[in-house]
Amino acid sequence: MRHDEAEPAGLGARDSLRLEAGLCLYGQDIDAGTTPMEAGLTWVIAGKYRDGSAQARFPGAGKILKAPTGRLRRGFLVEGRVPVRAGATILDTGKQAVGRITSGGFGPSVGRPVAMGYVDRKYAETGMELHVDIRGRTHTIRVAELPFIKHRYYRP
Repeated sequence: MRHDEAEPAGLGARDSLRLEAGLCLYGQDIDAGTTPMEAGLTWVIAGKYRDGSAQARFPGAGKILKAPTGRLRRGFLVEGRVPVRAGATILDTGKQAVGRITSGGFGPSVGRPVAMGYVDRKYAETGMELHVDIRGRTHTIRVAELPFIKHRYYRP
C-alpha cells in the first residue's frame, strides 16, 4: 500500500482477474481427482519427470503421465453479455452434455463474459462452437485459448 496506484481489492476482483489469467482455484477448477494433464498444468511437473525416462518415477507417475485424458480444461468466450457461472452444463450443437463450467464471470480486462471448465477431448478444439445452459436458456460459447490475457507478472 506504499504505492499511490495500489488500492485494496476484494475477492470478486481476485476471482475475475485469476479467471482472465487462466489460473485455477483449488476446490473449484481443480481438486484431488484432477490430473495435471487434463487441467493443462503440466508445467508444475519438472521436465526431467515428464519425458518418460527412467527418472520419471515418482508417486502417481503412472496415473499422471500415462493415463489417457478424456476431458480437458479450456477457456470459453461467451457470445452476448450473459455471464456464465460455475456448474453450468456445456452442450454440443445437438444439445448433449459434453462438459461443465468450473469458473465464469465478466472479464473486465477482456471486456466480455468469459469462463473456463472441462469438456470431452473431442470438443476442446480452439474456436469450436458449443452451447451452455443458463437458467433453462441456451447460449453460444466458443472454445478459447487460456489465458484470456497475456501474463505480465512482475519479476524483480
